[in-house]
Amino acid sequence: MEATTIKIHDDTKRQIDQFKERGSETYDEVLKKLVFIAKTCEKEPKLSQETVIAIEKARERIKKGKFLTEEEARRKLGL
Repeated sequence: MEATTIKIHDDTKRQIDQFKERGSETYDEVLKKLVFIAKTCEKEPKLSQETVIAIEKARERIKKGKFLTEEEARRKLGL
């Protein structure tokens, strides 16, 4: 797959960085996620404020490393 270089302002980069859910996530992955969200929002009804807040809280927990891996969850559930 070909790659390209784009110029963005430092402020734009900082804003994109806020969407990273893990440190190793590439800008390509973040931008694909943002494009998916933008396309989905065109077709789907908007999320409630309560849901948006819950998602933001979950993302903060993930950034702080407060989550179970799939393997940990399976073990905890006895699967």
